[in-house]
Amino acid sequence: MFRSVVPETQTVRIGDLIFDNNIGLAPMAGVTDRPFRHLCRHLGAGLCPSEMVTADVSLWETGKTRRRLDHRGEPGPVIVQIAGGEPGMLAEAARRSVGLGAGMVDINMGCPAKKVCNRAAGSALLRDEALVASILEAVVSAVDVPVTLKMRTGWDRENRNGLRIARIAEDAGIAALSVHGRTRADRFDGEAEYETIGQIKGEVSIPVLANGDINSPETAALVLDRTGADGLLIGRAAQGRPWIFREVVHYLRTGMKIAPPTAAEVRDIMLAHLDTLYSFYGESSGVRVARKHLSWYCQARPGTASFRYGAVRAETAARQLRLVADFFDQTPTEELAA
Repeated sequence: MFRSVVPETQTVRIGDLIFDNNIGLAPMAGVTDRPFRHLCRHLGAGLCPSEMVTADVSLWETGKTRRRLDHRGEPGPVIVQIAGGEPGMLAEAARRSVGLGAGMVDINMGCPAKKVCNRAAGSALLRDEALVASILEAVVSAVDVPVTLKMRTGWDRENRNGLRIARIAEDAGIAALSVHGRTRADRFDGEAEYETIGQIKGEVSIPVLANGDINSPETAALVLDRTGADGLLIGRAAQGRPWIFREVVHYLRTGMKIAPPTAAEVRDIMLAHLDTLYSFYGESSGVRVARKHLSWYCQARPGTASFRYGAVRAETAARQLRLVADFFDQTPTEELAA
């Protein structure tokens, strides 16, 4: 349905794992489900962590968490991200994740969402460095696969303790860091601070992946140059544009921009993505999940207002698929390629 293109580029080694390239998909709750990870891998992403999974294993029988732990057919190594604030609970979640096939465990200390931080998890943990150390040591000791940490530069702009957190992580045995270049208080406002990521990279010997505002091949090259990072994670820029991974990988390998996807290829990517959503969630839930993806696919394309209006209100898979097919059949090629 869609082409799989993964040009050669710099590989990244995390623990004993070697990934195809050093450009990955940043984990995003409600976005980076199995269908989206699979799509991004086919379009060039070298590593794709799961959505955030609660460390409270008593909640793992809920439908939402069961889906987040479903990695059937997913190319390895499977990366499971866990979130919580209690060392023993996170250690148990890591053990269970490995038992379900995880080849790497990522600990979330980067999510700025209030509902996560109010439970003393995500980036809220950055305020308590002793607790951070206890959590990291517990999880690393619990499993025999690489453990990584997703973090921010600090709690707020007056408390940028990312350097100390990075040193704590390396001392605890963390195999790699991914750093979003904002504090928890910044959420997604303002510009990412790449200087702090560069300072962190200079302080540790483990791989560091930079994250934040990477929305083009040129920006990717700039961030790697400014930070010295070992790789990049791309999040929001992949929403509605999953082919950004092959664009970045190609540019970093050759110094040249790859041609954008044709209108026909965009159509096929969208239709294939919808099919996998319906299969994964079932038609009713899949149609609802698909609405946000259809909206994102439309953002950068001209003449999509009426299509978007209909697609996000469609109640059946057949209707959504027909709207996509009709839109591409009826819109002039030169407009679609704009």
